[in-house]
Amino acid sequence: MKRIIVAIDGFSSCGKSTMAKDLAKSVGYAYVDSGAMYRSVTLYCQRNGLITDGVVDEAALQACIDDIRIEFKFNEEKQRNETYLNGDNVEDEIRTLAVSNQVSIVSSIGFVRRAMVAIQQSYSKDRGIVMDGRDIGTVVFPDAELKIFLTASPEIRAQRRYDELKAKGMEEPFEDILENVKQRDYLDQTRAESPLRKAEDAVELDNGEMTIAEQREWLLNIFAERTK
Repeated sequence: MKRIIVAIDGFSSCGKSTMAKDLAKSVGYAYVDSGAMYRSVTLYCQRNGLITDGVVDEAALQACIDDIRIEFKFNEEKQRNETYLNGDNVEDEIRTLAVSNQVSIVSSIGFVRRAMVAIQQSYSKDRGIVMDGRDIGTVVFPDAELKIFLTASPEIRAQRRYDELKAKGMEEPFEDILENVKQRDYLDQTRAESPLRKAEDAVELDNGEMTIAEQREWLLNIFAERTK
């Protein structure tokens, strides 16, 4: 069975990470959460006062972009990959609504995307990788053997995000989350640098009414076909 690159793109809160993690674990591939990388840069900006009234101090950020170190480490106790920002475990903090509200303005900056894409592409040397994000199939790995594009209605995605935050003890008003989802959709699709769009050769899936088990079966079948 040949080893391939799997690129999973789509709108926020579509379950990209859940799908990608599950596939990687099932087939023994490496998993990279590209969204966590942009969230980490956003958190770095917040911690260092680089965002004021929704505007990023781009000159200051560019001056220190090479000092931002992002790593992924597996937590044996929790059985999950966790994100580290300059040695600090930020896995839970980068998932907050405060970070979600500003990640699109940070990830739209050209030099930020180019820096993250360079890191992401460095992971592909031996294939056998699953990566999810907004531009994986169009920019990071345009030659990926399997590209998936996920969609679902804003309301369904907001409910998923609400449930996820509530389970972590970080409950936020549903209407605020729905507004965030819609705003991120707009910003992700209209940004000048690497806008969110479906790759021409991507397989589209609306998973709004699917269970995780149904989604897993669907993806494993396609994966099996592409790795014959």
